[in-house]
Parts: sequence; structure tokens; C-alpha cells
Amino acid sequence: MEMTPAADMPGTDDKLKGRRSIWRHRGRRLFTGLNLALAMALAMAALILFNLLASRYYRRIDMSQSGLHRLSPRTESVVRGLSVDVDVTAFFQKSHPLYDDVRLLLESYKAVADEARPTRLRVEFVDPDRDLGRARELSARYDLHQANTVVFDAEGRKKYVDSKELAEVEYVLRGAAELDKRIVGFKGEEAFSSALLSVSQTSVPQVYMLTGHGERDPMDYGQQFGYSSIARAIRRDNIALKTLTLDQRGVPPDAAAVIVAGPERRFTAAELDIIGAYLNRGGRLLCLLDPGVRTGLEPLLLEWGVKLSVDVVVGPRTLTGRELLVTDYGDHPASRPMNKLTTVFYMPRSVEAATAEASGADRPRFSALAFTTDESWAETDLRQHPPKFDPSVDRRGPVTVAAAVEKGSGDAVGLRPTRIVVAGDSYFVANGALDSGSGANRDLFLNALNWLLQRGTVLALGQKKPGVWNLDMDRHALRMAHVYIVGVLPGVFALLGLAVWLRRRA
Repeated sequence: MEMTPAADMPGTDDKLKGRRSIWRHRGRRLFTGLNLALAMALAMAALILFNLLASRYYRRIDMSQSGLHRLSPRTESVVRGLSVDVDVTAFFQKSHPLYDDVRLLLESYKAVADEARPTRLRVEFVDPDRDLGRARELSARYDLHQANTVVFDAEGRKKYVDSKELAEVEYVLRGAAELDKRIVGFKGEEAFSSALLSVSQTSVPQVYMLTGHGERDPMDYGQQFGYSSIARAIRRDNIALKTLTLDQRGVPPDAAAVIVAGPERRFTAAELDIIGAYLNRGGRLLCLLDPGVRTGLEPLLLEWGVKLSVDVVVGPRTLTGRELLVTDYGDHPASRPMNKLTTVFYMPRSVEAATAEASGADRPRFSALAFTTDESWAETDLRQHPPKFDPSVDRRGPVTVAAAVEKGSGDAVGLRPTRIVVAGDSYFVANGALDSGSGANRDLFLNALNWLLQRGTVLALGQKKPGVWNLDMDRHALRMAHVYIVGVLPGVFALLGLAVWLRRRA
């Protein structure tokens, strides 16, 4: 019987073709798989490269309405101007209500510092409830005895910012006897920027507050007359503050400025000579002088181009009938940042420009810092209640209530220009005025003091209010919202899922 070769058997070619087709199909699948794997590897490499680039080259944008974590231009200038490396350690509990705000704000500081190399701002967060070992180490290094504190350290110079300094808290009565604590203002930027300046500068200006004539006391915590709040703001603005009693030794040589706040007694002739000699050698003087008080400083200030009249400036009133609201400021470095903010004065006296006999460069240059509208006037009868405008003796507004004077250019070797700021009220920066939170009184005071000190950076930043959204709904609206959220929306998605399942089964 004759055998037929396998190649000549029926269907052999079909089988070979089928095997080749299978191998070709498997080759295409393998090629497709390799192509897909390569594409995924390339995509992963691109993603990693993108993240590496984004970690080095990025820009932070705060899109929140309140701007709690957005740094002001003044703070950015402070961070970019750092001359030393600063270590910032946030010894904060994650359960603290300010933890997220502190973290995001410090990240904004670090982002600005990273752009302004070579100085560095190293930020570390330590939760004392979780990282016990690190917390114990920091407690020993920084002598910390409580949590929720931010420590700024630059070459051994340390500044501590407690959580109580970061927020303005309001207590609201809930129910019969339960108090609910609510944060109404965040002051982190002001506190952190002041701390950065404090640790980065090796020397700070020394400012003296005069005593011995009934002046305001920086250690007085009383609401009406105390100056403890503004003294604390001065120190937090990286300024050393001491009290001074004038004697034969005169003004100390390290005095960068002298503050005379609300004296109630007259200065002696010897004391006036000491102050005059201090001004003649380029001194800096900040006077807050109340109406109706003769201090003896009036003739001295008149020589420097400032006239203080015996009057009270009267204008738009508020609740108590004694406040004067000021929203107009002069074009001066001390008042330019105010930008239509409201300063609240309390029955101030007028501060006018005196007719100067000198001319040229030797003439004191007078600049109005704050003045009233044309609806106000300077009332000369201090005993008149309520005051009434008398065109024969009273002066119609605008009336200046705070002014600055500068004499000399400082071009001479070893000399600096004399600078004086005079305000016709000392109550506007008392504890009660500042703690009420109304007005930009502290801003004007610190701006004026920093101008006297020739400091380009002013840290009167103020607090930021967190954005609060209130949704007012009655019971019917709440019931309908509950039905939609709990019943309708889940039901719609369940029906869509059921429809997809049925379609795939068909």
C-alpha cells in the first residue's frame, strides 16, 4: 500500500496556516503588551520627572477668600531680606484648632524663603502627642514646658510664639451656662514676621518712654489709661522699650527715640533743655499730648514748626459721643500705608504748622499725618457741652490731629536728621482703645515710630478674619435638603447603576 507524504495529506496546509496565524496573533499580542508596558513606563517616568520639577519650581496661590495664609508684601520683604538661616520648630498638637492654619502659613514662609536663597528657612512640625522622643529632645533644647508653641532660632537667638498670641478668641454663650469659644481673628503673620526680625537682627533699636510727669505707664494693664498693649506691640516689632526719668545725665546715648505719652504735669526748664539738646543732635521724639494740659513742651515744639492750640477737634461722632473718626491721611511714609483705614481719636487737640522764620534747608518740614473732614471744627471752648461751632473763634475743618516734622538731611558726617511726630491725643493707643479692635490706631502709632527709627519695614500687619459662611434655612428647607441628600441623590445613582447592569446582561 502506497503511503502519502504528510505534506501532501489533505488539510496539512490549513493546519500550517492556522499555526502561523496563531503565532502571528500571539506575536501581535506580545508586541502590543510590550508597547503598552513601554508606554506605561514612559508615562511613569514623565510623571516622576514632572513631580521632581514641580517640587523645585512651583508657585503657591492662595485662592481662599479670607487670605489667612497669604503673605503681605511687607512680610515677603522681611523673608527675602533674611541674612541668616532660621530654624522654625512648631511644637504643635494636630488636634489644636490652629494647627492647619499654622502649618499652611509656615509653608508660605518657607516657599518665599526657598525662592530667595542662599538663606534658608527650615520648618519642622513636631506633635508632642505622637513623636515623644523628638518632643522630649526639643523640650530640653528650648526649655519648653507647654505644647502649641512655635520656636524661631537663628544662631542661638530664640523667639517663642505661643498659640495664645496667634488668635483673637470670642466667647459666645450657648444654652444656659455653656460658653462656646470661637476664633474671630488670626494673627499668625504678624507674630511670625516679628519673630523673624527679632532673631535675625543682632541689635535692636532702644526706645525710651518718659516718666515723672504723669505719663502713660507701659506696665499699666488698666483699660482707660494703661499702655501695656501698645508696649507689647512695640516689643513684638523688634524694638526694645524702657522707661526714662530725666536727670542731669540727660537722654542716654543709645536712645533711638523718646516717647512722651500723655503727661499731666509741666516739664521743668532743665528737662526742656535736655530734650532740646537731644533734638539738636538729631534726636527722635514722639509726643502724644492731650487737650487742656499745659506741659511746657508747647514752646519747644513751636521752635520745631509745630503749633499746639488750646482746643478740641470735633467731628462725626459714634456711640459715646467722644470719638473722632479719621480716614484722611497725608502723603507721608508714616501715613501712606494707612490707605483709608479708620483711626479713632478721643477728643484730640489740633496740631498745626507753625509759621517758621527759617528758610531753606534749615527750615523744619511739616507734614500732616492724619486730618479730619471739612465737617469737623476746632472747638476753643473746652467746657461747652455739646460743642457748637462759632465762626468767630472756632476753626472749620479739615483739622490736622497728627503731624510729622523733619529737619536736616543727614548728609553731614555723623549727623542724622531730627524727626518729631506729634499727635493731639494719648488715649487712642491706650489698652481700651486697642483691645476694642476698632480702628487702625496701632497701625498709625507703629508706622510713626518706625519712621522715626528710619526702619523701612513696618510690621503693623493686624489680624485676618477667617471666612465664615452662614446658611440660613427654615425647618421645611432643612427637611427637603435631607430628603434630597439621603433619598433622591442615592436613588438616582442606584437606578443608573441598575440600568448599566441590565444593559450589559442583555
